[in-house]
Amino acid sequence: MAGFATILGLLALLFLAMQSDVGRSVGFLGGQYAYSFFWLALAAVVAGVVLKVRAPAPWASFGTGLIIGGTFGVVLLIAFFVLLAYALSNLSVP
Repeated sequence: MAGFATILGLLALLFLAMQSDVGRSVGFLGGQYAYSFFWLALAAVVAGVVLKVRAPAPWASFGTGLIIGGTFGVVLLIAFFVLLAYALSNLSVP
């Protein structure tokens, strides 16, 4: 549960940072936030697998949460791009 809450919190903070445009002063644009979201979710899955395989019992549970949370983030990102592609394909321009 803690691993899931950790990665979900980090993904939510990244989303809120994008919404409030926190990174504008250092040159972050929308695309960089999307890349960061993807790499953070992917890193959580990889770290979760490593913890699940190599770490002792308490950390293996944390790794399971990271795997679930990271997978959730990747699925959200894929769903967003599918929705965007669908919306653009049904766009009628006069």
